Formats: sequence, C-alpha cells, structure tokens
Amino acid sequence: MGKPTRWVTETNPGHSQWYIDRFRRLAAEGADLAGEARLLDTLVPPGARILDAGTGTGRVAAALAARGHSVLGVDADPALIEAARADHPGPRFLVADLAELDLAAQGEPAPFDAAVVAGNVMVFVAPGTERAVLARVAAHVRRDGLVVVGFGTDRGYPLTDFDADAVAAGLRLEHRFATWDLRPWREDADFAVTVFRRPAGEPTDPDVPG
Repeated sequence: MGKPTRWVTETNPGHSQWYIDRFRRLAAEGADLAGEARLLDTLVPPGARILDAGTGTGRVAAALAARGHSVLGVDADPALIEAARADHPGPRFLVADLAELDLAAQGEPAPFDAAVVAGNVMVFVAPGTERAVLARVAAHVRRDGLVVVGFGTDRGYPLTDFDADAVAAGLRLEHRFATWDLRPWREDADFAVTVFRRPAGEPTDPDVPG
C-alpha cells in the first residue's frame, strides 16, 4: 500500500465498523441504496464488466450484479471488503490501493466496460494521489469505456482540480449532474456526478507526473 488514505487518517478507529453497521441497518430498513447502480445500468450494455472502485461495503457492486453485470469491487480497507464478501456473495471483492491499482497482478487482467467511483471515494483517497487514482482506474477501462465519479463538492477537492486531474488521466468529460438521479448540474450544487469517457486511441496506462 502507498500513502495512508484520508479514510484512515481523518476518521476515528471505529469508523469502519460504524460504516458497516450503518449500511447493514439501512438495508434492513429497506432504504434505497441502489441509485448509483441504476444510473450505471443505463449507461452500459447488458452483462457489462464493471469495476466498483472504492466499493466500501459492496452495496453498489451488489446492485449492479443483481442487474446481470459482472462486477469487481475493490477497496483499500480490509474491514470493508470483509463485510462486502459476507453480505454480498455475488461479486468478487479485492483489497487494493486505488492509487497503485494493478488488477492483472491479482488475477483480473481483462479490461472493464465501465468503472464507478461513488460514495465520496475521491475525497477519502490519500492527499495528492487523486490524479494517480483516476489514472489507475482509467487504465483498467477499455477504450471508449466510461468512468463515472460522484462526490461532495464541499469536501476540499475543487472541481477545477478534479477536471484537470481527469484530463491528465486520459479521460474526456461527457456529462455532469448534481445527483445520481440526473438532476441538472448547477454551479452551487453540493454534489457532482460526472460521466467521463476514455477515448479510443488513448495509451493503456496514462503517464502520471510524480
């Protein structure tokens, strides 16, 4: 693993278990936890191969798998991956640092049709690794495939920096919304859902300065 993520350095020692318990409780209460998956399902063909980068407890991966997609969930937190495996036996889940993502080394060499980075993952990665994270995720998506990212705009990662990092990672912005249910983007929105495409002809592994 590389630098400690903000998930490790900026939360208390019991935060992972609190997060696991919270989503288990929400699922038991019948909360709608599949909004991100519904959007992805509309963007990809049936039976698509999808990477859930920063999968957490696996709720998005599970919802995508229930819709017939082949899903791999990855997260740097072993406790979250353990919970994902226990709660959602369909998808495959792996422990991996997104800034150093190399799934071929873990037995997953095939490219993905799309990747989803949900749940404020981008504001919990290690400081200074945002560009590397986007580049490593993009490198695992086929040419002309999609990378869909959602996070709060008030979490210390300005959209101008995010967009610059995405361009450097070889991604082209296609759409931006204020919510996962496609409400129109506004400059004062407190959340951004961005759909990027990896253009055909881009190098397999975009160079990442530093």
